Amino acid sequence: QGQLVESGGGLVQAGGSLRLSCAASGEGTFGSYKMAWFRQAPGKEREFVAQISRNGQDTTYADALRGRFAISRDNAKKMIYLQMNSLSPDDTAMYYCAAQRFGYSSFAYWGQGTQVTVSS
Repeated sequence: QGQLVESGGGLVQAGGSLRLSCAASGEGTFGSYKMAWFRQAPGKEREFVAQISRNGQDTTYADALRGRFAISRDNAKKMIYLQMNSLSPDDTAMYYCAAQRFGYSSFAYWGQGTQVTVSS
């Protein structure tokens, strides 16, 4: 059974930056999974942040976050990252990484999340 573990969250002032990491472990080839970040703010539904293709060549972002956030991956290390810049209080949320196995249509594997809090 695979596992995803996020880290890197914390408290940051508005305008600051954070880099989130997600470590994957377990059976299977990490490179066969499309990976993504989602977030959920208190009282709100979970929303898509960004995704990255299996080989890291293609990325997709939520429209409102493009230009401030950058997703990347290191298949050799079984890691994905989310660089977040120019943070605002609206970015306060629990951030989750997720994995979608090749040939499947949904993100079936999720981490426990890492909290990001942006103070004004």
